[in-house]
Amino acid sequence: MLIASVAISIYACANTKVLTTQEVITFEVPDGWPQPIYDFTKNPLTEAKIELGRKIFYDPILSRDSTISCASCHLSYTAFTHTDHDLSHGIEDRIGTRNSSALTNLAWSPYFMWDGAINHLDMQALAPIAHPDEMDFDVALVIDRLNRNESYKSAFAEAWGNETATGERFLKSISQFILTIVTSNSKYDQVMRGEVGIAFTDKEQKGYEQFKAKCASCHVEPLFTDYSFQNNGLSIDPTLNDNGRMMVTGNEVDSLKFKVPSLRNVEFSDPYMHDGRFRRLKFVMRHYGYGMVEHDNLADQLKGKIDLSKNERVELIAFLKTLTDKEFLLNDKFSFPK
Repeated sequence: MLIASVAISIYACANTKVLTTQEVITFEVPDGWPQPIYDFTKNPLTEAKIELGRKIFYDPILSRDSTISCASCHLSYTAFTHTDHDLSHGIEDRIGTRNSSALTNLAWSPYFMWDGAINHLDMQALAPIAHPDEMDFDVALVIDRLNRNESYKSAFAEAWGNETATGERFLKSISQFILTIVTSNSKYDQVMRGEVGIAFTDKEQKGYEQFKAKCASCHVEPLFTDYSFQNNGLSIDPTLNDNGRMMVTGNEVDSLKFKVPSLRNVEFSDPYMHDGRFRRLKFVMRHYGYGMVEHDNLADQLKGKIDLSKNERVELIAFLKTLTDKEFLLNDKFSFPK
């Protein structure tokens, strides 16, 4: 394993006994993967902080009426997104404007949200907390709740040295848990590592060749995204009027551009696209084959459409299913804390 440049050290004061949960943990980078974007020197991982972040992630205390948690829209067994509806739901059953993104391998991501409105993981949690159709709350009031909660006083004391919850500690703790959400042990990964007895089927191999020829320019291995913003030929939903990246930059050239999502665990992260309009991978294939709108700023890679026969679409989907990491999806360390 390659090891990210995170110095191994122990937080301690003179004559103070060091807890094992305060020992800094190295962030392991899978073989062949690039170094992460996230700067771990400014937020070194520890078991106590990770567990605090996990506790916060699953707690509806973050929402105004204490009904919605981060996990409400980001389920561990569906690659940390949701599958039961197209658009995210918030408090009082309010409906948002976008499908929730999968929270995996975010140590490598330079931008967050479908439109890249957030450029640092430590700030990402502020968006759903403040959004009126999600948690509809104020982070200062969240911190006040945490400081009045005895279980959080103990958790912050163990993680940060004293029981006081602050905005910085709160946000960095959430980041710590999310940073551990790494998926890198799918069949694809095992084949790439040359593990004994693991090989693509003939159908999967043909699908891999189709993928490399027609998809890999945006969904770059091994993360299966290049983190760019692209117009992929979707028609605008007149009820949402979501112009994507342009709503952040104000530049018309960014109209209907959305972040290229990773395809890892795509078998379990439906529905697809920023507004969840496609329930099945076969519908996604049909879109790229003959459903795209010829926008002026359509991604260059998509001009002329992706021409796949019915058999080739089946083969491509077979390959995409090799990106499923079952060990990751069923990993107890990502589930609701007991």
